[in-house]
Amino acid sequence: MKEQLNISDDLGDADDNIIGRKIAAAQNYIERLLGFKIEDTFGGTDQDVVPPALIEAVSQLAADWYENREATLVGVASQPLPFGVAQIVAEYREYSFG
Repeated sequence: MKEQLNISDDLGDADDNIIGRKIAAAQNYIERLLGFKIEDTFGGTDQDVVPPALIEAVSQLAADWYENREATLVGVASQPLPFGVAQIVAEYREYSFG
């Protein structure tokens, strides 16, 4: 995640707690959009590996929330999700009708 955020080693672990919270929140949000838990579906014994696209979606969303921590937006166009995240979720989403 620090690579995604372009955080250099000299920062050390100063932001590890907030980065961890952003990752957990982003994964939770993506899972709610998907309709399943990523770790229940991918990455376990006899399961496919976690698709790189889902890792990227969580990383992009966590990075966006880390970089834009304020709840207000003034003077710029807003976008609910970072570019590409909604498309990635749509490709893996489980739909149910019932």
